[in-house]
Amino acid sequence: MSLRIIWWRFKQNKIALASLIVLFVLIIMALIGPYLNSWGYSEQVLQKTNQRPGIEYWFGTDSLGRDLFTRLWYGARVSILIGIVTSAVSVSMGTLYGSISAVLGGKIDEVMMRIVEVFYAVPFLLYVILLMLIMEPGIKTIIIALATVCWFNTARVVRGQVLKLKEEEFFLAARLLGAGKIRLIVHHILPNVTGHIIVMFVVVVSEAVFVEAFLSFLGLGVSVPKASLGILAKEGIQGIRSYPWQLFFPAVFISLLMLSLNLIGDGLRDALDPKIAVKKRAEL
Repeated sequence: MSLRIIWWRFKQNKIALASLIVLFVLIIMALIGPYLNSWGYSEQVLQKTNQRPGIEYWFGTDSLGRDLFTRLWYGARVSILIGIVTSAVSVSMGTLYGSISAVLGGKIDEVMMRIVEVFYAVPFLLYVILLMLIMEPGIKTIIIALATVCWFNTARVVRGQVLKLKEEEFFLAARLLGAGKIRLIVHHILPNVTGHIIVMFVVVVSEAVFVEAFLSFLGLGVSVPKASLGILAKEGIQGIRSYPWQLFFPAVFISLLMLSLNLIGDGLRDALDPKIAVKKRAEL
Protein backbone atom coordinates (compact mmCIF):
# COMPACT_ATOMS: atom_id res chain seq x y z
CA MET A 1 0.00 0.00 0.00
CA SER A 2 1.49 3.34 -1.06
CA LEU A 3 1.81 6.33 1.25
CA ARG A 4 -0.46 8.32 -1.08
CA ILE A 5 -3.32 5.88 -0.54
CA ILE A 6 -2.68 5.85 3.22
CA TRP A 7 -2.80 9.67 3.29
CA TRP A 8 -6.03 9.75 1.25
CA ARG A 9 -7.69 7.31 3.66
CA PHE A 10 -6.34 9.20 6.64
CA LYS A 11 -7.93 12.45 5.40
CA GLN A 12 -11.33 10.78 5.36
CA ASN A 13 -11.14 10.60 9.16
CA LYS A 14 -12.02 14.17 10.11
CA ILE A 15 -11.22 13.70 13.80
CA ALA A 16 -7.74 12.35 13.02
CA LEU A 17 -7.14 15.15 10.52
CA ALA A 18 -8.21 17.79 13.07
CA SER A 19 -5.91 16.15 15.62
CA LEU A 20 -3.03 16.40 13.15
CA ILE A 21 -3.71 20.13 12.77
CA VAL A 22 -3.82 20.57 16.56
CA LEU A 23 -0.53 18.69 16.91
CA PHE A 24 1.04 20.87 14.22
CA VAL A 25 -0.07 24.05 16.02
CA LEU A 26 1.29 22.77 19.35
CA ILE A 27 4.65 21.96 17.79
CA ILE A 28 4.87 25.36 16.10
CA MET A 29 4.04 27.11 19.36
CA ALA A 30 6.64 25.01 21.17
CA LEU A 31 9.22 26.26 18.67
CA ILE A 32 8.30 29.95 18.62
CA GLY A 33 6.41 30.40 21.92
CA PRO A 34 9.46 31.18 24.12
CA TYR A 35 10.38 34.04 21.77
CA LEU A 36 6.96 35.75 21.75
CA ASN A 37 7.73 37.79 24.87
CA SER A 38 10.81 39.17 26.59
CA TRP A 39 10.86 36.83 29.61
CA GLY A 40 13.36 33.99 29.88
CA TYR A 41 12.22 30.55 31.02
CA SER A 42 14.40 30.74 34.16
CA GLU A 43 14.24 34.50 34.72
CA GLN A 44 13.00 35.28 38.24
CA VAL A 45 11.17 38.44 39.32
CA LEU A 46 10.64 37.92 43.04
CA GLN A 47 8.49 41.04 43.34
CA LYS A 48 5.89 39.44 41.04
CA THR A 49 5.46 35.92 42.33
CA ASN A 50 2.19 34.00 41.76
CA GLN A 51 0.76 36.67 39.46
CA ARG A 52 -2.57 35.92 37.83
CA PRO A 53 -2.77 35.67 34.00
CA GLY A 54 -2.96 39.14 32.53
CA ILE A 55 -1.54 41.58 30.02
CA GLU A 56 2.02 41.50 31.39
CA TYR A 57 2.15 37.78 32.16
CA TRP A 58 -0.19 35.97 29.77
CA PHE A 59 -0.27 32.71 31.73
CA GLY A 60 0.69 34.24 35.08
CA THR A 61 3.85 33.54 37.09
CA ASP A 62 4.99 30.78 39.45
CA SER A 63 6.19 30.94 43.06
CA LEU A 64 9.58 32.31 41.95
CA GLY A 65 8.17 34.98 39.64
CA ARG A 66 8.98 33.13 36.42
CA ASP A 67 6.76 33.67 33.39
CA LEU A 68 4.58 30.57 32.89
CA PHE A 69 3.88 31.29 29.21
CA THR A 70 7.57 31.07 28.34
CA ARG A 71 8.17 28.12 30.65
CA LEU A 72 5.18 26.21 29.22
CA TRP A 73 6.36 26.40 25.62
CA TYR A 74 9.96 25.76 26.59
CA GLY A 75 8.86 22.73 28.62
CA ALA A 76 6.68 21.55 25.72
CA ARG A 77 9.70 21.82 23.43
CA VAL A 78 11.75 19.66 25.79
CA SER A 79 9.01 17.04 26.21
CA ILE A 80 8.26 16.82 22.47
CA LEU A 81 11.98 16.59 21.68
CA ILE A 82 12.36 13.73 24.14
CA GLY A 83 9.33 11.98 22.64
CA ILE A 84 10.47 12.32 19.02
CA VAL A 85 14.11 11.31 19.60
CA THR A 86 13.10 8.41 21.84
CA SER A 87 10.58 7.20 19.28
CA ALA A 88 13.02 7.49 16.38
CA VAL A 89 15.72 5.49 18.20
CA SER A 90 13.46 2.83 19.71
CA VAL A 91 11.38 2.27 16.55
CA SER A 92 14.57 1.92 14.50
CA MET A 93 15.95 -0.60 16.97
CA GLY A 94 12.69 -2.55 17.13
CA THR A 95 12.26 -2.58 13.35
CA LEU A 96 15.79 -3.86 12.78
CA TYR A 97 15.53 -6.47 15.55
CA GLY A 98 12.11 -7.74 14.49
CA SER A 99 13.05 -7.88 10.81
CA ILE A 100 16.25 -9.81 11.44
CA SER A 101 14.48 -12.21 13.78
CA ALA A 102 11.72 -13.02 11.27
CA VAL A 103 14.01 -13.29 8.25
CA LEU A 104 16.49 -15.61 9.96
CA GLY A 105 13.72 -17.74 11.44
CA GLY A 106 14.23 -21.08 13.13
CA LYS A 107 15.95 -21.36 16.47
CA ILE A 108 17.52 -17.91 16.12
CA ASP A 109 14.07 -16.37 15.83
CA GLU A 110 12.86 -18.31 18.87
CA VAL A 111 15.83 -17.21 21.01
CA MET A 112 15.58 -13.57 19.93
CA MET A 113 11.86 -13.39 20.66
CA ARG A 114 12.17 -15.22 23.98
CA ILE A 115 14.62 -12.51 25.04
CA VAL A 116 12.08 -9.84 24.08
CA GLU A 117 9.26 -11.62 25.92
CA VAL A 118 11.33 -11.92 29.11
CA PHE A 119 11.98 -8.17 29.16
CA TYR A 120 8.44 -7.39 28.00
CA ALA A 121 6.97 -9.27 30.97
CA VAL A 122 8.48 -6.79 33.44
CA PRO A 123 6.47 -3.55 33.88
CA PHE A 124 7.64 -0.83 31.52
CA LEU A 125 7.92 1.94 34.11
CA LEU A 126 9.97 -0.25 36.43
CA TYR A 127 12.75 -0.50 33.84
CA VAL A 128 12.75 3.23 33.24
CA ILE A 129 12.75 4.17 36.94
CA LEU A 130 15.62 1.77 37.67
CA LEU A 131 17.67 3.18 34.80
CA MET A 132 16.92 6.74 35.90
CA LEU A 133 18.10 5.93 39.43
CA ILE A 134 21.36 4.45 38.11
CA MET A 135 22.17 7.33 35.74
CA GLU A 136 22.31 11.05 36.45
CA PRO A 137 19.07 12.98 35.73
CA GLY A 138 18.95 14.91 32.47
CA ILE A 139 17.46 15.01 29.00
CA LYS A 140 20.03 12.61 27.52
CA THR A 141 19.51 10.20 30.38
CA ILE A 142 15.74 10.16 29.89
CA ILE A 143 16.13 9.54 26.15
CA ILE A 144 18.57 6.68 26.76
CA ALA A 145 16.37 5.13 29.45
CA LEU A 146 13.20 5.35 27.36
CA ALA A 147 14.82 4.20 24.11
CA THR A 148 16.29 1.20 25.93
CA VAL A 149 12.86 -0.19 26.82
CA CYS A 150 10.45 1.23 24.22
CA TRP A 151 11.53 -0.96 21.28
CA PHE A 152 10.15 -4.29 22.56
CA ASN A 153 6.61 -3.81 21.26
CA THR A 154 7.86 -2.48 17.91
CA ALA A 155 10.03 -5.58 17.47
CA ARG A 156 7.03 -7.85 18.07
CA VAL A 157 4.77 -5.93 15.67
CA VAL A 158 7.38 -5.77 12.89
CA ARG A 159 8.22 -9.46 13.29
CA GLY A 160 4.54 -10.36 12.92
CA GLN A 161 4.24 -8.31 9.74
CA VAL A 162 7.43 -9.78 8.29
CA LEU A 163 6.21 -13.32 8.95
CA LYS A 164 3.11 -12.49 6.88
CA LEU A 165 5.25 -11.05 4.10
CA LYS A 166 7.40 -14.18 3.99
CA GLU A 167 4.36 -16.07 2.70
CA GLU A 168 3.79 -13.62 -0.16
CA GLU A 169 4.73 -14.61 -3.71
CA PHE A 170 7.03 -11.63 -4.33
CA PHE A 171 9.08 -12.49 -1.24
CA LEU A 172 9.41 -16.15 -2.24
CA ALA A 173 10.36 -15.09 -5.77
CA ALA A 174 13.07 -12.77 -4.45
CA ARG A 175 14.55 -15.59 -2.39
CA LEU A 176 14.50 -17.96 -5.37
CA LEU A 177 16.34 -15.35 -7.43
CA GLY A 178 19.13 -15.35 -4.85
CA ALA A 179 18.41 -12.16 -2.90
CA GLY A 180 20.44 -11.99 0.30
CA LYS A 181 18.98 -11.36 3.73
CA ILE A 182 20.08 -7.72 3.80
CA ARG A 183 18.53 -7.09 0.39
CA LEU A 184 15.34 -8.81 1.47
CA ILE A 185 15.08 -6.55 4.52
CA VAL A 186 15.98 -3.28 2.76
CA HIS A 187 14.19 -3.69 -0.58
CA HIS A 188 11.28 -5.99 0.17
CA ILE A 189 10.42 -5.86 3.88
CA LEU A 190 10.91 -2.26 5.00
CA PRO A 191 8.90 -0.69 2.11
CA ASN A 192 5.98 -2.98 2.96
CA VAL A 193 5.95 -2.29 6.71
CA THR A 194 6.48 1.48 6.45
CA GLY A 195 2.88 2.22 7.38
CA HIS A 196 3.06 0.10 10.52
CA ILE A 197 6.38 1.73 11.44
CA ILE A 198 4.75 5.16 11.16
CA VAL A 199 1.93 4.06 13.48
CA MET A 200 4.42 2.69 16.01
CA PHE A 201 6.39 5.95 15.81
CA VAL A 202 3.32 8.00 16.76
CA VAL A 203 2.39 5.56 19.55
CA VAL A 204 5.89 5.61 21.05
CA VAL A 205 6.02 9.43 20.93
CA SER A 206 2.82 9.51 22.97
CA GLU A 207 4.19 6.97 25.47
CA ALA A 208 7.52 8.76 25.79
CA VAL A 209 5.89 12.15 26.43
CA PHE A 210 3.66 10.67 29.12
CA VAL A 211 6.50 8.76 30.83
CA GLU A 212 8.75 11.83 30.75
CA ALA A 213 6.01 13.91 32.38
CA PHE A 214 5.43 11.18 34.97
CA LEU A 215 9.14 10.86 35.82
CA SER A 216 9.61 14.63 36.04
CA PHE A 217 6.56 14.80 38.28
CA LEU A 218 8.27 12.27 40.58
CA GLY A 219 11.52 14.23 40.49
CA LEU A 220 13.39 11.71 38.31
CA GLY A 221 13.24 13.64 35.06
CA VAL A 222 14.65 16.89 33.73
CA SER A 223 16.82 18.79 36.20
CA VAL A 224 15.87 22.28 37.32
CA PRO A 225 16.03 25.12 36.32
CA LYS A 226 15.13 23.57 32.98
CA ALA A 227 11.43 23.04 32.44
CA SER A 228 9.36 20.18 31.08
CA LEU A 229 5.65 19.46 31.19
CA GLY A 230 6.13 17.11 34.14
CA ILE A 231 8.09 19.68 36.14
CA LEU A 232 5.47 22.37 35.45
CA ALA A 233 2.71 20.01 36.61
CA LYS A 234 4.69 19.13 39.73
CA GLU A 235 5.24 22.81 40.58
CA GLY A 236 1.64 23.71 39.76
CA ILE A 237 0.00 21.07 41.93
CA GLN A 238 1.74 22.42 45.04
CA GLY A 239 -0.35 25.59 44.87
CA ILE A 240 -3.46 24.23 43.18
CA ARG A 241 -5.85 25.66 45.78
CA SER A 242 -4.49 29.21 45.73
CA TYR A 243 -3.00 29.43 42.21
CA PRO A 244 -4.89 26.92 40.00
CA TRP A 245 -3.64 28.45 36.74
CA GLN A 246 -0.13 27.15 37.47
CA LEU A 247 -1.42 23.59 36.96
CA PHE A 248 -4.19 24.37 34.49
CA PHE A 249 -2.04 25.37 31.51
CA PRO A 250 0.48 22.48 31.59
CA ALA A 251 -2.37 20.02 32.27
CA VAL A 252 -4.32 21.29 29.26
CA PHE A 253 -1.25 21.09 27.04
CA ILE A 254 -0.44 17.52 28.14
CA SER A 255 -4.07 16.52 27.57
CA LEU A 256 -4.20 18.07 24.08
CA LEU A 257 -0.86 16.55 23.11
CA MET A 258 -1.72 13.06 24.32
CA LEU A 259 -5.24 13.18 22.84
CA SER A 260 -4.07 14.38 19.44
CA LEU A 261 -1.31 11.76 19.23
CA ASN A 262 -3.68 8.94 20.19
CA LEU A 263 -6.33 10.05 17.69
CA ILE A 264 -3.71 10.36 14.96
CA GLY A 265 -2.56 6.83 15.78
CA ASP A 266 -6.14 5.55 15.53
CA GLY A 267 -6.55 7.34 12.19
CA LEU A 268 -3.37 5.77 10.84
CA ARG A 269 -4.51 2.30 11.91
CA ASP A 270 -7.83 2.82 10.09
CA ALA A 271 -5.98 4.07 7.00
CA LEU A 272 -3.69 1.03 6.99
CA ASP A 273 -6.51 -1.46 7.52
CA PRO A 274 -9.85 -0.31 6.03
CA LYS A 275 -11.57 -3.34 7.61
CA ILE A 276 -11.05 -1.74 11.03
CA ALA A 277 -12.75 1.48 9.93
CA VAL A 278 -15.69 -0.45 8.42
CA LYS A 279 -16.08 -2.45 11.64
CA LYS A 280 -16.09 0.75 13.75
CA ARG A 281 -18.79 2.31 11.56
CA ALA A 282 -20.90 -0.84 11.88
CA GLU A 283 -20.59 -0.74 15.66
CA LEU A 284 -21.71 2.90 15.70
